[in-house]
Amino acid sequence: MDLSQYVEHVRHELGLAAEAGGEESRAVAERLVAPLESAIRLTLLDALSAATAEITTELAPGSVDLRLRGREPGFVVTPPPAEQPEESAVPPASGAPDLDEGATSRINFRLPEQLKFRIEEAAAAEGLSVNAWLVRIAAAGLGPARGPKRAPRSGQRFTGWVR
Repeated sequence: MDLSQYVEHVRHELGLAAEAGGEESRAVAERLVAPLESAIRLTLLDALSAATAEITTELAPGSVDLRLRGREPGFVVTPPPAEQPEESAVPPASGAPDLDEGATSRINFRLPEQLKFRIEEAAAAEGLSVNAWLVRIAAAGLGPARGPKRAPRSGQRFTGWVR
């Protein structure tokens, strides 16, 4: 995803606003544009990161990850598995609760280094981020949620980078 067009739009709008203040304001705006570019990019990345967290909550046990290549972000979408093999260490997602409970939360917990390593291996084997894998395991471990259920998802798969 190319952020340049969005940064350029803010630059243009700043220029238009500065025109109203005359020549001195325009000169100040031109000097501010370069230092503001990195702040604008970081703000856009923060917004995209928040969006991926919300989408991951909706897709659980699937996930969406935001990755950077150079200065440009890209998305990796991991859909919920259609069917899980029996030998998988991950419990089936069919008993997972509906995760439409609003905003996401962050927690920190300590675990033995060997367990962390095994979690990373299991997540990699499933093609998931550690966070998405842990969300799936926690959801499956809690069992079905009470309340309205969503319609079952189709077996569609989405892979690759989004532009």
